[in-house]
Amino acid sequence: MQIVLDLVDDGYVDISTRRDERRSKGLNQLQIEEPSQYFDFISEYVDSISETLRPVNLKIHDNPELNYEEFIAHETLTKFMRTRKGWKVTPSAYGIATAFIAEYDSGKKGPVISFNAEYDALKGIGHSCGHNLIATCSLAGALACGEAMTKFSLPGKIILYGTPAEEGGGGKIKLLEAGAYSDHKVDINLISHPGKVADCALMSTNAYVSFKVEYFGKEAHAAAAPWEGINALDALITAYNALSVLRQQTMPGDIIQGHITDGGAAPNIIHAYAAGIFVTRALSKQRLKVLRKKVNKCFEAGAEATGAKLKITEIMGYDDHVPNRALCKVSRQVMNALGSDIPSPEMDIIRGATQASTDQGNISYAMPSVSLGFKIDSVEGPHNPGFAAAARTKEAHIAALRAGKALAVTGLEALTDEKLLKAAKEEFKNMLKGSEMEQL
Repeated sequence: MQIVLDLVDDGYVDISTRRDERRSKGLNQLQIEEPSQYFDFISEYVDSISETLRPVNLKIHDNPELNYEEFIAHETLTKFMRTRKGWKVTPSAYGIATAFIAEYDSGKKGPVISFNAEYDALKGIGHSCGHNLIATCSLAGALACGEAMTKFSLPGKIILYGTPAEEGGGGKIKLLEAGAYSDHKVDINLISHPGKVADCALMSTNAYVSFKVEYFGKEAHAAAAPWEGINALDALITAYNALSVLRQQTMPGDIIQGHITDGGAAPNIIHAYAAGIFVTRALSKQRLKVLRKKVNKCFEAGAEATGAKLKITEIMGYDDHVPNRALCKVSRQVMNALGSDIPSPEMDIIRGATQASTDQGNISYAMPSVSLGFKIDSVEGPHNPGFAAAARTKEAHIAALRAGKALAVTGLEALTDEKLLKAAKEEFKNMLKGSEMEQL
């Protein structure tokens, strides 16, 4: 296979969208010869280790573990990586018991390509988000890159990060803040995610923040002397209704969610305490800031109307995922060469948009990121027991390995082609500048 890209001012453009333009304008064509060799090698190598990786996949799937309690998955993956020649493994990395780092160093200075592996599950419904497949994909991609580095005498490093607690625990954020990526001078990061929908390269997610809202009032007899009390529940209900009214003026992509956790002690007592957990989501972290200000005013209105005191406590927040188009175009071409049908970027960005959230979003604001979406056959979508069952099948395993091949080739191209890596980094810098301008 030969991957052919056009080199233009705004980065790498798929030849299928530029063929006629190239003929008429004579644009310079960049033919990447090496990846054809990488493609064949990567594909054959990943196929050769499929049965070796299958038990690892099943071990993680059949032992679902929650945020920061993924001890079986951590042991399974680190133990396996220690058996692979040339890999240096650091368990419980950066003070996080179930995080790890596996590093393959060529010994020659060059780019650092990283993969993120997820392996946490959901309470009560196991691996219904398919994180066993994410781990398998990243494991395959990292191993394939390491093997290619040796075969082709390539410079640089490959790093596999074990990132726990994606489902609300923000494991990647903790690793970012601890310096896990900056200490290793990582250039790009690669990950995947299974779904019920079609394959996509340009996967984007919503930014979100969750927080606890509490109102503090004053008890009184609800029949004999209600005027002596301050009703905290009234404050919360007022705010809840205000949020419902606000939804009429929100933008597409804005989401406001919440539930009441404490609604008072008894009906004959003026409620001195009421509380709830709320979530706001938006297409970008910049838009989320605007939405959050409007949401906060609703809660402030509840306090103002009743006299109750308001307390808001932040719980967790994720940035939106911004896919790096330069890298994703390579992933898309490789996936299509493997039998997928990912459309042009203009359509792919629509297909790949989801209102779900992930801490990979924070990674995408720290370095160029790819979050490749791959389809598995499932009647149910993620976060449903039916999806957990589908994530265990051999067909899903094969789909994860196919995504792993695409990520591996993408990583190797970034590793060896200075123009591609420069384009990816330039795009990343421009994205950050645009993000900063939106905040002004």
